Amino acid sequence: QVQLVESGGGLVQPGGSLRLSCAASGSILSINTMGWYRQAPGKPRELVASIISSGSTNVADSVKGRLTISRDNAKNAVYLEMNSLKLEDAAVYYCNAIVQPTGSQRQYRYWGQGTQVTVSS
Repeated sequence: QVQLVESGGGLVQPGGSLRLSCAASGSILSINTMGWYRQAPGKPRELVASIISSGSTNVADSVKGRLTISRDNAKNAVYLEMNSLKLEDAAVYYCNAIVQPTGSQRQYRYWGQGTQVTVSS
């Protein structure tokens, strides 16, 4: 069983900063891609940023230059540094990982429980 646990959400004023963290635990052989998605009320879930094990990233145009993704392979962790936050960044942020569990030949996508980011003055 693999679990993803997020932390770091909260309330911030426009222009403020937050850092989200997500750690994967369980019977993990390897982790390919890790990433962050977000979902605002009434909107579909969207990719914010993803990062593969080599460190190469894919970042949504709407957050480029403001949100930075990184990972620590030794800790099976992924982070999202969020700066210059805007009202439209408010959403539930979900951690995501494509994991090959121990003893499995396949990879599976796992999700965290989500962490709320509220941007309000």
